[in-house]
Amino acid sequence: MAQRHDEITATGTRVYGISVDSPEQNSALVQNLMLPFPILSDSDRTHVIGPYGVIDALDRRDIARPAAIVITPEGVEAFRMHSRDYADRPMENTIIEALRELELPATSQPLPQLGPAEPGPHALRFTDMVPYYRGARFAVHAMGIRFPEARDEADAYMAQLDRYIAAAKVLFKAKQ
Repeated sequence: MAQRHDEITATGTRVYGISVDSPEQNSALVQNLMLPFPILSDSDRTHVIGPYGVIDALDRRDIARPAAIVITPEGVEAFRMHSRDYADRPMENTIIEALRELELPATSQPLPQLGPAEPGPHALRFTDMVPYYRGARFAVHAMGIRFPEARDEADAYMAQLDRYIAAAKVLFKAKQ
C-alpha cells in the first residue's frame, strides 16, 4: 500500500492501518518502513477490530486478520476485503480497482505525526527483510512440491512474497 499510496489518494481515499500493537510499536513500524500513512492502535480490539469483525478467531493471539475496509465520507461501508489469516494480504490491484469505482474526487493525506517509537520484541529490521522473505518463499515452494493439492495456494503466497521482496528492496535503496 505504501508504494501505491499516490494511486490510492487519487481515488479519493486515505489509508489508515489498524493494529493490536501499541502506539509506540506502530510508530516504530511507520518509521522503519517509511509509511506515508499512520498505523493506529486498537490494542483492546474494541474500537475497530472487534466492531468491524476482523478478529482472527482461529489465532490464539487474538490478532486481527488483514483487511481493507473502505468507509465513504458519509460513513457508509463501500468495500470490504479481508484475509483468511495473518499471512494472507488483500491484493492492492483489487483494492485500487474497487476504490476507482467509487468515483470520489482525488484527495491528499498528510504524513503521519509520529509519537515515541519503540519496536516490539520480535520486530524485523528492514535490513533483514529481503533474506527473511526469500527464506519464507523457499519454504513455501518446498511445501507446494510436497503437497501438490496445495500448489495453487503456494503459488499465490510465493507471488505475495515476491511483492514483499520487491518492496523491501525499494525500501532498502531509499534508506541508503
